[in-house]
Amino acid sequence: MDFYFKTSDLSVGYNKSILIRDINIKLEKGKILTLIGPNGSGKSTILKSIARQIPAVCGSVYIDKMDILSCSLKTMAKTVSVMLTDRIHTDIMTCKDVVSMGRYPYTNIVGSLSDKDKEVIFSSLELVGMQEKAFQDFNTLSDGQKQRILLARAICQQPEVFILDEPTAFLDIKHKIELLDILSFLTREKKVTVIMSLHEIDLASKISDYMMCVKGDTIEGFGTPDEILKENTIEKLYDIEKGTYNMDFGSVELSKPEGTPEVFIVCGGGYGIPYFRALQKKQVPFAAGIIFQNDIDYQVASKLSDHVVSAPPFEPVTEELFNAAADLILKCDMVIDAGGNEGTFNHYNRKLLELAEKNNIQIKN
Repeated sequence: MDFYFKTSDLSVGYNKSILIRDINIKLEKGKILTLIGPNGSGKSTILKSIARQIPAVCGSVYIDKMDILSCSLKTMAKTVSVMLTDRIHTDIMTCKDVVSMGRYPYTNIVGSLSDKDKEVIFSSLELVGMQEKAFQDFNTLSDGQKQRILLARAICQQPEVFILDEPTAFLDIKHKIELLDILSFLTREKKVTVIMSLHEIDLASKISDYMMCVKGDTIEGFGTPDEILKENTIEKLYDIEKGTYNMDFGSVELSKPEGTPEVFIVCGGGYGIPYFRALQKKQVPFAAGIIFQNDIDYQVASKLSDHVVSAPPFEPVTEELFNAAADLILKCDMVIDAGGNEGTFNHYNRKLLELAEKNNIQIKN
């Protein structure tokens, strides 16, 4: 397969000292690659080296078989658009003026803008929802609004490749989603290739065609989100010792309470999650059951407790599992009935509540 974007044995660093070596990326046209990894791991250094913001130590970067590390700056500017986290400072420039900077590779020697340039500028502002701010002083914008103007400037450049360093920084959740939707649109409709870094693992997994784990002096992993996000990948990548990352939900669970369970939660169907998290906040150790392993409650309970009685999906609950749950209940000071529907396979939960009542264990609804 001929790859549109690729790096060959790329090594990056500063002052000819290698920070990360042997970076080999292969992307088809119109795909999204997201770099993930802890702060200081070198994600920004990789992006800046590809964008020629800092010199690569060795290796090559190809776009459509052209080595962009040796092409002219004008060709580079027409091919690659860069949006880094560095703040820009302007002196009495409107938002339109800032976006117009993206057209400079296409202007004449005096930098005058053609009618086509102006059309591209305003369409770029419209695409990021900032057309109404076109003539407002850039310095008066919020950080999130500035981020969207800088994205418009990058779009205005009409590149083949976007390089973005934490483009969702400073944005609220609404504008994070809108920005990523714009990038998805550009890759899908304009066949722009996107290489970026994100801290939001859940968003990275949803938008990316490929992900790359950056840690240490080599690349920890490169592949599709399904290939990269295996069990405990995020914990290992970020050296998480307390808490967990839930691959299915794309969410973080904080550190689980330690110790012998004080509370047993009879649950299922998602009804137990608010109780799990309420007890976690108070660091009260709990047990839970009987939960089927394809139940939404299981996904959270198994991250927050070492005492979860679970059954295989689509199978009846065995007497052995019931007895395990019963033993835990009899050792707890309280039982919480989380509610939910009672069906053919989870009728044992009603028996657990009856057991608690029979043994005068406090039951809360």
